[in-house]
Amino acid sequence: MTPFGLCLLGLTAAFLQGTAARAELATQLPVTVPIAPPTPADLATFDRVVQRATGDRLSQVSFGEIVQAIATEFLGAPYRAGLLDRFGQETLLTSLQEFDCVLFVETVLAIARNIALEDTSFESFAGHIQTQRYRDGKIDGYCSRLHYFSDWMADNQERGNLRDLAPELGGMPLQKSLTFMSRHTEYYPQLANSAANIRCIAEREAELQHLSLAYIPSDRIRESYAQIQPGDIFALVTSLEGLDVIHTGLTYRTETGIAAIHASPSGEVKISSDLQAYVQQAETAIGILLARPSDPRQPTAVR
Repeated sequence: MTPFGLCLLGLTAAFLQGTAARAELATQLPVTVPIAPPTPADLATFDRVVQRATGDRLSQVSFGEIVQAIATEFLGAPYRAGLLDRFGQETLLTSLQEFDCVLFVETVLAIARNIALEDTSFESFAGHIQTQRYRDGKIDGYCSRLHYFSDWMADNQERGNLRDLAPELGGMPLQKSLTFMSRHTEYYPQLANSAANIRCIAEREAELQHLSLAYIPSDRIRESYAQIQPGDIFALVTSLEGLDVIHTGLTYRTETGIAAIHASPSGEVKISSDLQAYVQQAETAIGILLARPSDPRQPTAVR
């Protein structure tokens, strides 16, 4: 997995006509934000998931349980790399039919926030996606995206969307110089032909040298199982030079311990039966970042 992906071309109101959900989404978000219209299949999936969650009264349980339940709705959905890298201009893109690992986490958390707040609107879901994906929750070109996962965590924690758990669990300091994107521009279409984008990414990488995070080493993850809740966010820390993580997903509590539910590069959204065992078999992984998404029903959470 490369760090976070990209989005597509801006749309006029004509592209957003045809369904009430598209029209409402177009009016709720700023007119300057390029928006990828939800497909009929995406809208149908969203309605199905929300209706089932409403029928199961998921808004009455803990937020972690909501996240875990929503995540299971997408089991078997196909994995597809580069979904956010297909287009030239940074655009608010949603997908409920196929996922890369980051898009899966963002989608599940966004729907879970809808459910917790008893909000059934697609435009609110899209707003949650934007809030998570961009610095300060605002789209302002390619470099406004939180491309590095450690940056994603830090920015969302600062705005009250999550809490870093590794320091509480005895995690080790993560000391990495993040340079992968500026040194490997060939992997990023929006960097390959844009000196301005390369410059702003390199500037952000320099700023991230001061970022302080901790990780739980691979052989110590199981020690924290009692403290890990369903729906926590994990990310595989890598030994690769210049890069922080190679994969991400959500924790899944079972009767015997902690599993991982994630959009796997092996082909689909799946459950790996033991989190530590999964991390230990992943090439270049040395441990995990771990964070807990904030319950939007609590006053400190960002909505």
